[in-house]
Amino acid sequence: MSRLQSKFDQLRESGRKALIPFITAGDPTPEFTVPLMHAMVEAGVDVIELGVPFSDPMADGPVIQRASERALANNVNLVKVLGMVREFRSVDVETPIVLMGYLNPIECMGYESFVSQAQSVGVDGILTVDMPPEEAGDLVDLLDPAEIDPIFLLAPNSTQQRIEKVSAVGRGFIYYVSLKGVTGASNLNVTEVSSKVDQISSATNLPVAVGFGVNSKETAAAIGKIADAVVVGSALIKLIESSLADPSDALIEKIVQTLVSMRAAIDS
Repeated sequence: MSRLQSKFDQLRESGRKALIPFITAGDPTPEFTVPLMHAMVEAGVDVIELGVPFSDPMADGPVIQRASERALANNVNLVKVLGMVREFRSVDVETPIVLMGYLNPIECMGYESFVSQAQSVGVDGILTVDMPPEEAGDLVDLLDPAEIDPIFLLAPNSTQQRIEKVSAVGRGFIYYVSLKGVTGASNLNVTEVSSKVDQISSATNLPVAVGFGVNSKETAAAIGKIADAVVVGSALIKLIESSLADPSDALIEKIVQTLVSMRAAIDS
């Protein structure tokens, strides 16, 4: 059983919903990432999405695009991201980690080498935005024996056929993009999200996580009522961007307090 499945089973048994923060590895500095990951766990998060910086993050809005640019300027690549996971795992062997990004860095490394290294450092899931399930067979075949979960996206305009395809190929959880747009947009309609989550949930046993547009504790609480997990990214990256001149413990505390307030709102 993967760490992701175990975590969601525990949450389901306790009647709780997952809080999943997204951060870009290496932003604002490579040294900042692992301490922030540990601090977020202490704040009550359940799974960490660790963004692999990429030069053309097509699904991301300007906030996360700039985070990728900063990380790339810090010479952070997929190899260094895997090293950060290894460092995190030297202390924390329980919190699931999902790498989120794009297929190009994985293809450059080579599927077999990537899966071998990801397994050795303790990666639990892979979400590659630009890899649809129809084209994922070669990678999924390697991920399965490594017990790394392939995670796929669904969108507001996903058909029933697409929902069933993703449900058949994916594992860990399904990531539902809550709006037609990029990360950080603010036009989230909770009623529409609820209807789509119900449709997805009726077709799969996988947990459904909702992201893209969760930017406040109120939104997090609303999504927590209708989905199995709440993903927050741009709101955290904005905090990082506001403190680039001094990425210190005070910045980590700002992020922690944001997550603590979201955690409390979801649990309430």
